[in-house]
Amino acid sequence: MAEEGLTLILTHENADFDAVAAQLAAARLYPGAIPVLPRRVNRNVRAFLNLYGDQLPFLRAEDLIRRPVVQVILVDAQTMATVRGLTPQTAVRIIDHHPLARDLPPGWTYYGEPVGATTTLLVEGLAERGVALTWVEATFLLLGIYEDTGSLTYPSTTPRDLRAAAWLVERGANLALLSEFLHHPLSEAQRRLHERLLASAETLEIAGHSVVIAAARADGFMEEVSSVAHRLRDLFEPAALFVLVEFDGHVQMVCRSTTDDIDAGAVAAHFGGGGHARAAAAVIRGRPLAEIREELLRVLPRHVRPAVTVAEIMSRGVRVLPPDLPVVEAAKEMQRTGHEGFPVVRDGHVVGLLTRRAVDRALQHGLGGQPVERVMEPGEVAVAPTDPVEKVQRLMIETGWGQIPVVEGGEVIGIVTRTDLIKLWGERLKIRPRLQVASAMEAALPPPWLVLVREIGATAQGMGFNAYFVGGLVRDLILGHPIVDVDIVVEGDAIALADALQARHGGRVVAHRRFGTAKWLLEGVIIQTPVGPVGPTAQPPLRAIDFVTARREFYAHPTALPQVEPSSIKQDLYRRDFTINTLAVCLNPDRFGELLDFYGGLQDLQRGWIRILHSLSFVEDPTRILRAARLEVRLGFRVEPRTEERIAHAVDLLARVSGERIRHEMELILAEAEPERILARLEEWGALPFVVPGLRADEWLADRFRALRAALQEGTWRVRGEIPVERWTVLAGWGLMAYRLEREALERWIQRLRFPAREAEVLRAVHALQGELGRWAEPLPPSAVAAALEVYPLVALFVVWLAAPPGRARDHLHRYAQEWREVRPILRGEDLLALGVPPGPLVGRLLRELRAARLDGRLYTWEEEIAFVRERLGGG
Repeated sequence: MAEEGLTLILTHENADFDAVAAQLAAARLYPGAIPVLPRRVNRNVRAFLNLYGDQLPFLRAEDLIRRPVVQVILVDAQTMATVRGLTPQTAVRIIDHHPLARDLPPGWTYYGEPVGATTTLLVEGLAERGVALTWVEATFLLLGIYEDTGSLTYPSTTPRDLRAAAWLVERGANLALLSEFLHHPLSEAQRRLHERLLASAETLEIAGHSVVIAAARADGFMEEVSSVAHRLRDLFEPAALFVLVEFDGHVQMVCRSTTDDIDAGAVAAHFGGGGHARAAAAVIRGRPLAEIREELLRVLPRHVRPAVTVAEIMSRGVRVLPPDLPVVEAAKEMQRTGHEGFPVVRDGHVVGLLTRRAVDRALQHGLGGQPVERVMEPGEVAVAPTDPVEKVQRLMIETGWGQIPVVEGGEVIGIVTRTDLIKLWGERLKIRPRLQVASAMEAALPPPWLVLVREIGATAQGMGFNAYFVGGLVRDLILGHPIVDVDIVVEGDAIALADALQARHGGRVVAHRRFGTAKWLLEGVIIQTPVGPVGPTAQPPLRAIDFVTARREFYAHPTALPQVEPSSIKQDLYRRDFTINTLAVCLNPDRFGELLDFYGGLQDLQRGWIRILHSLSFVEDPTRILRAARLEVRLGFRVEPRTEERIAHAVDLLARVSGERIRHEMELILAEAEPERILARLEEWGALPFVVPGLRADEWLADRFRALRAALQEGTWRVRGEIPVERWTVLAGWGLMAYRLEREALERWIQRLRFPAREAEVLRAVHALQGELGRWAEPLPPSAVAAALEVYPLVALFVVWLAAPPGRARDHLHRYAQEWREVRPILRGEDLLALGVPPGPLVGRLLRELRAARLDGRLYTWEEEIAFVRERLGGG
């Protein structure tokens, strides 16, 4: 009987609430269809799924069963990423509220209407059929509509969106949760107020709850305070926030609570205001700000109940696993107990969490004999029984763990699960809101770095300049990726700014006046900030900061290096490669955290698109084709269709780019997590023949790259020898790509790409070793193998071992590199001289004979080696 095919529900990467909510609605509308969660979703979506994902039907692509995909329902998108099981015969049905923007391939259909959100179209179908929803599902769907319609305020919002939203509210959607995710950019006046409130904010602990009080004057302030309060709440994430703002002869109080244990309405009522338990306000006239703040401090404890503690909801008697327990034994324990996860503990300390999903995947890959520490989620994550449950919630959101161990006295005494929290709070559970850029900077940058960044912005402003984070740094901030380097673009004189900072703090500035760039090297410098040190020896280390004058570029001819001149930040961003790298964030104090998006980069980030800025982008710099493939795979994005057309028209220009630049870009590709996927994409575009002629990015090469990573990660091949570790993977990648070349083609590669002599010799060694494989397939003694292989670089042996078919020759390569290469005789040269061996060539010859005898198992002890030498001397 033929296997039944799958129907999948897909959407774009970097998915927002509308995209993922539309997937959920489609799953309820089309029973049997599987909603496949994108690899990358927005932070607020991820936060929701971390808490409620167990109640929603999403699967990850890697968890799909291996069956052909007969149909795809593609929501809120018109192009899709590759998923295992797709075939040319797969039918695709697009459901999207955006107009159709492309010609559809055969077998594709489109349905769309001009409403504010794709989710609306599908919710209308649910309402028509009377489909029952849980409150979690209704809330998730309503978030999709609200996010894409700006809480039903955008001009694109239609009456149909409002009717769909109302239907969801009738089905139990929680409006209180929505407010946690929806907020708007601050005005200039609000930003100034935000800075003053931030400087005055004080965090208190009252009955186990974190409470923030912020107070400031704002004469002439005409804007609403609530949006500023929301921003502060997003930043501090307290149980409650109280904001006091004095302006125009009165004090406005804004009260926000995220727990039923703190009644914001009661606090506001004390001051003559009103509201409800979670949000309230008061206007207080005729009293000074300081007096009101002191009274607030006195009355707050009356309206704060003690927090629910971990001890009240945790499960006791938890089973823990040692890190060296085999995965197969852990699977048996999960089957026996029905538990979805276990803490992994070493010497009384939590070192990770083992989930059922990780165990299932390990067993699928034949890793049942591996210790659980190889497949667990690593991390020293735990709470104490006296901690408030809000801490558990925060850890679940930050880590994605569904179970948090409870530790007391160095012993794991219990565990708290998502189910425990849902039972406690139900619909009242607080969800972490999406961060704005300023809040994202607070989260991503170490506090001392952030203090220094603020100082740089203030110094620039004092000199009449504007300083910005730009490009990939801003992109990674928004995507939540780690920030490891600090690069700053300056509207003004970047070199002068770097010199001013160096004069204040020390270090050394290396400037390139032709390009208007400077690198501030923090050599021997420790900059003390109120929250910790910054410098190359601080943790985390910061060794340098790059400053670049905002500039525009000119290309004398296609593929030429650019000529530059100073310009504005807008022109500087226009010279970037892709729209997602054109975002900038101002660092000046009066605009700190302001996002600049001149070219639609934020929307493309949300869509998961890689798009060029203008039609000649690849003509000016064809290496952008290589970067497009690299970013597409790394970020899980997709090159936008028109950009892909431009690639097809420009690939031949890669042949005119200098070999050094090609090699640099290729080595960046080889340093990525999955270079084989990038190479395959370049082959799809027809780019490889112009970059590395003769290379085939086929399944053979992909298998070898996967084997390379597995060998290094699992320790099958230990890295050592004459090549630095950071170059090993890259050079091995070059070797694999060159493995199937003819010698003449290899030499053309070496000349074209201008490899350094030492690395060129590695590639030549790979070619030579490949030709010798037949020789080592014979049953040779270890000494013969060692004598033949010791002249080759270790990385070349590694490459040939990866590429060679199973057999004796491959075994010889591995045993020599990992075992025989290290064998040495016990006796040394001085020992031989003491035994009467005359100085000269005989010493070296005897040492080689001793090593060969040890390799072949003819000598084992010191005494046997001495007897061996004496026999040779007596016989000779």
